[in-house]
Amino acid sequence: MSGAAKVFLGLLLGAVLGLVLDAFAPAAAQHAAAIAQPIGRLWLNALQMTIVPLVMGLLIVGVAQASDAAASGRIARRTLAWILGLATASAVFTAFFAPFLLSFAPRSEALTEALHAATGTVAAPEGSVAASLAALVPTNAIAAAAQGAIVPLVVFTLLFAFAVTRIPAERRAPVLALAQGVADAMIVIVHWVLKVGPIGVFALILPVTVQAGGSVLGALGVHVAVLIATYLVITASLYVIAPLGGGEPLRRFASAILPAQVVAASTQSSLASLPAMLQASNERFGYPPQIGALVLPLAVSLFRITSPAQYLGVMSFIAWAYGIELDATTIATCIALAVVISLGSVGLPGQASFMGTNLPIVQAAGLPVEPLGLLLAVDLIPDVFSTVGNVSADLTVASKVARAEPGAPEAEDADR
Repeated sequence: MSGAAKVFLGLLLGAVLGLVLDAFAPAAAQHAAAIAQPIGRLWLNALQMTIVPLVMGLLIVGVAQASDAAASGRIARRTLAWILGLATASAVFTAFFAPFLLSFAPRSEALTEALHAATGTVAAPEGSVAASLAALVPTNAIAAAAQGAIVPLVVFTLLFAFAVTRIPAERRAPVLALAQGVADAMIVIVHWVLKVGPIGVFALILPVTVQAGGSVLGALGVHVAVLIATYLVITASLYVIAPLGGGEPLRRFASAILPAQVVAASTQSSLASLPAMLQASNERFGYPPQIGALVLPLAVSLFRITSPAQYLGVMSFIAWAYGIELDATTIATCIALAVVISLGSVGLPGQASFMGTNLPIVQAAGLPVEPLGLLLAVDLIPDVFSTVGNVSADLTVASKVARAEPGAPEAEDADR
């Protein structure tokens, strides 16, 4: 059984036990919840402690990779432009689409009260736009790190990362090696913590189900449905984007990417789908070999179109579950942060990716992070749709870059 499946099983067992105890032994249910709650909080704290060094390391390495790619030629620069454009569009779309869908879902007051009891009362973010903008730049980067202030820390780290790309290569290499080493070490710690993930999720879900009953399972179902709907719409939009501006005809594009989509759905891995993507580019589309050899590995290493959507979808769900309305400045900040973090986090494996990337966004929004443990457990379900969307986007980028190259065939000749 995979780690994700074990965590999902821990969620189911904790939910069932909480519901059964609450129905037949209320006193025992309250006692069990009191024991489980600090265990769940301890597990979540262990994950949180890795976030600051992990985010810093990933951002520094991600910016360096993007800078190196942009310096490698016209095709790489055009690829990066499409990656940034599509990632930003994904984040902006989800920031509005997810709350729209959630507005149609009935929100249980019992669920809100249970989450407040489990995590403490959380107020909506406050402050003027000017104050929010001023807070983006830390007066003391070390203090920002110590206080867990993610947004100003990210701003400092990005400035540092861009500055690193401007120093001589022999001096840049040790800095990048250190950043990569720190990120790798944090991922190892996250894997250690996730080994007891089933216990942690069990301890998180039990107190909530004791107090909220079955409404918590319904809420998790709403979250999964919203994410799947978002991924499907984003994937469908690629069939519109690909033919635009003299691009691939819709029928040819759809048939060419289908085999890679099948591999993506079965493996849930963009990297494992790379051979099928290369085959689509070289044989089905008939693009020059350098397009597939450069664009697709670059896209796989820097781009997941559904990652910003996931971050904004998770943020929207937690805000909805707590009845918190986020202001425009917070949403705009999280959109930008989601795009930046998505570029540096593609190399993160599985569940480490979910916690390591969603935690900074949720913290930046001023929302409680405790529900993330529960959302991690159900991420196994929408992940299939996420991978299909990512692979489809990688091939869309390859298609747009190839079509923009000098000597590319006209769209009307593509089916010949």
